[in-house]
Amino acid sequence: MYIDLFSGCGGLALGLHNAGWKGLFAVEKSKDAFLTLEHNLINKNSNFAWPNWLPKKNHDINEIIKIYQNELKELQGKISLVAGGPPCQGFSMAGRRKEKDERNQLIDSYIKFIELVQPQILFFENVRGFTIGFKQGNKRGEAYSVYVVKELEKLGYNVKGEIVDFSEYGVPQKRQRFILVGTKNIDNNASKFFDLIRHNRADFFKSKNLEKDTTSLSDAISDLLQSNGTLESPDTKNFQAGIYTKATTSYQKLMRQDKNLTNKIANSHRFAKHKESTVEKFQYILDYGRANKNISDEIKAKYNLKKRTVVPLCSNSPTPTLTTLPDDYIHYCEPRILTVREYARIQSFPDSYEFQGGYTTGGERRKTDVPRYTQIGNAIPPLFAEQAGIVLRGMI
Repeated sequence: MYIDLFSGCGGLALGLHNAGWKGLFAVEKSKDAFLTLEHNLINKNSNFAWPNWLPKKNHDINEIIKIYQNELKELQGKISLVAGGPPCQGFSMAGRRKEKDERNQLIDSYIKFIELVQPQILFFENVRGFTIGFKQGNKRGEAYSVYVVKELEKLGYNVKGEIVDFSEYGVPQKRQRFILVGTKNIDNNASKFFDLIRHNRADFFKSKNLEKDTTSLSDAISDLLQSNGTLESPDTKNFQAGIYTKATTSYQKLMRQDKNLTNKIANSHRFAKHKESTVEKFQYILDYGRANKNISDEIKAKYNLKKRTVVPLCSNSPTPTLTTLPDDYIHYCEPRILTVREYARIQSFPDSYEFQGGYTTGGERRKTDVPRYTQIGNAIPPLFAEQAGIVLRGMI
């Protein structure tokens, strides 16, 4: 039995479910993200046992700690795993790092939760920037990763953390994340996790009929091209959505779960309605930009672009780390941004996983809404989470 903290739209939970884990409950503050998790993993697949004392809805971890402290203490000895890491935006090297970002304080909430529940194993994920201290004048302060390790060791955990590149585990994305594992009162120490997950890769790929160690972007999404044909979007009026053609790679077959979906609309595969000038600009960037690299200052000047990041993607390699902003990237062979379904494929969500809420948001709503692109950009890839879940089960 496990508890999923900061669960988002359910990428980690889906992977753990596929690895044979049963969840007790999930903690996610965003209503939008929780709707997606609830739709796929509570209503459809009954992945969580969900206790009677906790309302089945989105929750703030601090409210749970405050209101249900006695119930959490009663779980001691009953929970094998607490999985999940606090939101990463304040630590991310891709954005504006802010030490005073209030979300960074959730680290202490996480440690308090571990202290109350005391699972046998904890599995923690965060951005690479979590291991880099914030600048304080000419020096760097202590990295939050060092602080977390110290606090967990005080609670009696054996702790090990490493930077992991998810593209080495079948995910078509060079997404580097800090993974930390802690163990308590079991025979295996935390470092065993990293040895085992590397050792198990070949057998896992074989079990999924994945033919290659590294999945390229075209391996992942070439059956979802706009040129394959479109129909009216089933969930948004006046938009076109893409249809499937035949799956041509082992990864596509895995994501489609070997279902014959030809000529059917893919879930959340709605195309943006770009202006003609935007299409021309994107085509120029595809023709003259460097694949998987941010566009040059010359191209930015030509189109008077103030945007920090615009990356034309490469067909023959994994993508850079997906952010939550879809207009950071241009499709590798079509002058457009990626669709939500293409985002999901790159994050290794199967096509049966249906995303809830709006596609995008803007203005003041950015502070509260977590639309589909953001849900996926913040997620742990289920394909990696499944491999982690198999190893974690084996360690107990």
